[in-house]
Amino acid sequence: MFQPLLEAGLRGTMKHFVKPVLSETFPLAVQRRYTREAYRTSYPPRNVAFRRDDLGGVPVLRVSPSTPAKGTVIYFHGGGYVMGSPDTHRGLAGYLASLSGCEIVLPDYRLAPEHPYPAATDDAEAVYLTLLNQGLKPNTIALAGDSAGGGLSVALAMRLRDHGHPLPSSITCFSPWTDLTEQALYSPDCEPVLHAAWTCKAASMYAADTPLTHPLISPVYGDLSDLPPLLIQVGSQEILLNDARRLADAAKRDHVKTTLEIYNNLWHVFQIHAPQLDRAREALAFAGEHINQHLEG
Repeated sequence: MFQPLLEAGLRGTMKHFVKPVLSETFPLAVQRRYTREAYRTSYPPRNVAFRRDDLGGVPVLRVSPSTPAKGTVIYFHGGGYVMGSPDTHRGLAGYLASLSGCEIVLPDYRLAPEHPYPAATDDAEAVYLTLLNQGLKPNTIALAGDSAGGGLSVALAMRLRDHGHPLPSSITCFSPWTDLTEQALYSPDCEPVLHAAWTCKAASMYAADTPLTHPLISPVYGDLSDLPPLLIQVGSQEILLNDARRLADAAKRDHVKTTLEIYNNLWHVFQIHAPQLDRAREALAFAGEHINQHLEG
């Protein structure tokens, strides 16, 4: 009985205190500061450790589980490519590290509008290739991310394939943003987090002079052939539900092993609320199982 009430309370908090700030009323600098504070409610478990590092010239935050790591997950934070950081996602990454038994590496990739496409994909590729150069095998590395970071994880895999690099073992996406044209947004009865106008503006800042249909900006328009197994989790109460569905459809079309999970009555990147919500922790535990299933020691 307590959990449904807690879900309702968090939904109301997002709707009344987060969503209004993510609008054209507030400048981006204010939105960045506000979201940093809002993410403080997403705190990590106690059985993980954090340290700063640099991989390929990209600052990263490394999150280690309490036991020897089974593998490495490069996790790309969300924020519409215009906000967010490894620090905002300490909580989510900490729970993923704890539940998967893997080390989580969070790149502090460059953000738009100061650094539009392809800066984020350049940084993502640099981190991955540096780990390979340090001796990690690709089948011990997985990719993951939420929202824009989910789209970035797929775009990175496509770019690695096209550049002839060995691919990671799997991809995990939470509420991935995969069509920045917004041509097929979902219309839920309740959307506690996102405004279509805000995501549209963020897409414009990120793409700059590159067409929004470019496959490495909007992966649903690309060829996903030969990508590693893909897990997609999404809430039923978000405008990006169709982005998740269409990514799954495109991946299956191109013969990628794909699992799509839709969580009823939950919202955009609900996994952020792992400290509070049982269903968020259960989703992350399933993601950890997906990651471990495809790792090879």
